[in-house]
This record gives sequence, C-alpha cells and structure tokens, in this order.
Amino acid sequence: MMTTERFKKVTILHSNDMHGDFLAEAGGEEGHLIGGVSLLSGYINKVRQQEKNVLFVISGDMLQGSLIDKEYKGLSTIEIMNYLAPDVVTLGNHELDYGLPHLLFLEKMANFPIVNANLYIKKYNKRLMTPYLILNVDGFDIMFIGIITEEVLKSLKRDSSIGTFVSLEDAASEVGKVCNVYKNEDIDLTILLTHIGFEEDKKLAALLDPEWGVDIIIGGHSHTFLEQPAQVNNILIAQAGIGTDQIGRFDIVVDDDTNSIVEWQWQLLPVDNNLAEPDPEIEKLITIFQEEVDRKYNRLIGRLARQLTHPKREEETELGNLIVDIVDQLDMLDVTLIGSGSIRRTKLGPLVTLSDIKEVFPYDDVLYKLKVTGVQLIKIFAHIMRLENRIPGESCCFQVSKGIQAIYSNSQNQLESLSINGQSVQADAQYTICVEEYHYKNSLHSLGITIEELTKLDNAKVVSTSCQNVLEEYLAIIKILIAKSKED
Repeated sequence: MMTTERFKKVTILHSNDMHGDFLAEAGGEEGHLIGGVSLLSGYINKVRQQEKNVLFVISGDMLQGSLIDKEYKGLSTIEIMNYLAPDVVTLGNHELDYGLPHLLFLEKMANFPIVNANLYIKKYNKRLMTPYLILNVDGFDIMFIGIITEEVLKSLKRDSSIGTFVSLEDAASEVGKVCNVYKNEDIDLTILLTHIGFEEDKKLAALLDPEWGVDIIIGGHSHTFLEQPAQVNNILIAQAGIGTDQIGRFDIVVDDDTNSIVEWQWQLLPVDNNLAEPDPEIEKLITIFQEEVDRKYNRLIGRLARQLTHPKREEETELGNLIVDIVDQLDMLDVTLIGSGSIRRTKLGPLVTLSDIKEVFPYDDVLYKLKVTGVQLIKIFAHIMRLENRIPGESCCFQVSKGIQAIYSNSQNQLESLSINGQSVQADAQYTICVEEYHYKNSLHSLGITIEELTKLDNAKVVSTSCQNVLEEYLAIIKILIAKSKED
C-alpha cells in the first residue's frame, strides 16, 4: 500500500456482539484453540506492534451471553475489555440489560470511550452518551459516531425515560447533525459504529448525504459473516459475525488532501493459535472469574440421552424443541412459543450442569399465559412465519411446542393452514398460549398483535417468574426418574 506524507495508512480492527465469549475452545487437531479474548488480545497486541497506526473498535453487545458476565453484571466484562483497550466502543442493545443506572456505572468503570449519538433522556432531550469521538492518528483525524435505533431497543425491558429516534430516517438525520456541526475540513475519515443489523446498515448508508462525508459503517447486531464489505452510496459496510472466534481487519490508505479513501483491504480473520499467541495477563484475569463461577454453578443437574443442538435461529431445532416442550408442560396450554434468540448456545448435553442451563438460556424471563381467539392465533403465526422475518441474524423466530402444524407459502407470502394436534384452528374458538415477557411486552413487534388485543379475552397470567428454574427443576426430576427406574 502507498504511504507518503499525503497518503497515510491506518489499520482498524473490529469486533461486535462479543456476548461474553471469553474462553477459547478446542477445535480440529489436538492442541488447536479457537477464539477467546486471550487469543484475541494476543492478535491485537501483535498488530499494534507490527503496524504504525492501529485502532481497535467494538460495535456493541460486549455484555450478556455468558455466566462470567451474568454473575458480575457486566463488571467482569468491562474489566476484561479494559485489558483489550479498545480505542472506541458503541452501545448495543444488551448494554442496557442490567438497567440504565448500572450502564452508567459500567461506563465509569470503562477505561475506553463509549459513543452514541441518538440515545436520549426523553424528558430533557439530552443525549445519554458522548455522540462522537475524534481520534488523531499520525497527524490525521478520524471521527467515530455511534448509532442505535428504536427497532433494536424496543424489545428490551429498559428504563422508560430512555428513547432513541424511532426510524432510520431520523437516525440518518442525527448523523447529518453531528457531521454538519462537528465535522470540518480537517476530518480525514468518518466512521459510523452502529448496532442496527447489516440490512439496516445498508438502508442507512443509502439515506446519508454524501456531503456529510461518511466513509465506513462498522456494524453489529445481526451477527453477519461477510466475504467482503458491502458498498452502498460509496460507503463501505462491514461486520464481524459474533463472539471472539474471528475479528475484522481494515487496512486503509487515506488521502490527507481530499479526505478520501484511495485504497483499502478487508479481511475476516479466524482467531486461533495460528494467528497469535495467547495473552497470559488477560488469561490470568479470566481464570479468576471462571474459577469463581465454576465453584458456584458447576454442579450436575441431569443427563440427556445425547447432545442436542441449536445451530441457527431461523429454524426449529432439537434443543429448541426440548426447551419449549419443558415450558409447555407447566400448564394446560395449546401453544407455547419460546424465542429462538433466547437460546444462546448451539448445543447442550449429554451431561447438563447448572452453568450449562444458565449459559444456554441466560435471559431468565417471566412466562405469561394468554387466552386468544383462533383469528388472533392465525394472525400471530402469519406474522412470525413471514419470509422477511427469517433473514439470518435479523429475525424474531420462535421454537414451537409439539402438536402444532403450520404451513406457510413463501411464494404467496401467506399462512396456508394452522392446526393443533391434527385439528384445524377455528376462527371463533379460544386457545391458550404461553410466551416470554420479552415478547409479551413487545407483542406488536414480536407477534404482530397489540397487548390490548392479546388481553381482550382475559388478563395475562404469570405461569412462572423464572424460565431457568423451570428448566433446572425439570431436568433434575428426569435425572431422579431415570435413577428410580434403574433400581426397579
């Protein structure tokens, strides 16, 4: 790549949706390690030594998804991130999982800047975070702006005093506002750090005025793996999948005179011990957290006949079927729906520990029972099965209890039939359904039906205040029943 005083090179390493994926896993040949923050840190440190101008950025969702994160309510995650020393981070939806006051506490713990331009305290119309950051790298300036949208946040149980601009159009306007007020001719590169999903990133890029000078969008939320970045409206759009098994790398040459990218290369690199040596210091820190968590949660709950898997959200899975059928036996229910995204690991068993349950199903949600008409039930299935809801990484799909047969025509984009235990759902009949609080409170988005409609026949009733407790007790009972049958 060309490098002169006028043309300057910068390397941007980027992660997103790390979700507490701190530990390396064995894979392939003996001794081959994949992922984990120790190897990730080793690679980041290696690049920082090899290249002159290196930045490491994270596009949201550092928190949630592991017991280490859950046990310490994100404090462990921030401490680990401090070791990685990102240059700038933006908020994802799961940064708000532990509540607004706790998020502000975590921000104080962070030794790195967090940017977000459009998360507001509604009553006072004040931004919650710093909207942008300008970093001077080898004499040229790079502006980072953080963006999230209501579409991403609306499914969260969060402080009602916090809100964002509702639409992509308004988010685009907010980018324009920041660029118009703070961007000047000395800004050589403008990068949006977003957490809205890859398809939404492409739409956002199309809405941005070229005069605002946005060069790159580094995104998250949809867990998208790319061969190469998309390019929309002359803006490069990249994302680095999910977790710490890979890292994105931009090598960019910028023309300091024209403030434009004249050359770029992007790679999605597998983080393994072929890429870098583990960082021993961060390994020590993670071991301390892991030992504490193991002491508390590493006890056997039960055993499955074989390992069950959950490879993707957009289809019903063996593990998903187990979880939804366990919930289904709680009460006299016609239909039970468990969000596929609530299941955060790809496999379980055959041995099942308490830590496995909490990692597979980390969002310990309340379960609600509702009474609906056949018309409403058909409307719900027509909504959740629609083709546009099955985009990988951006869907709100469900695991469905046994006995349900729903046939959907992709070509006609409509639900053709719905039956329960071989009986067609009747429009004027009444049915009981069970959903998580996450989906009940945001039913229009998740189920295509308002809370007012859902509660027209009867008020929502709490079936259980802890889905994790339900799973734990069921698997413990199965273990006892198996033991008894052997004695007999």
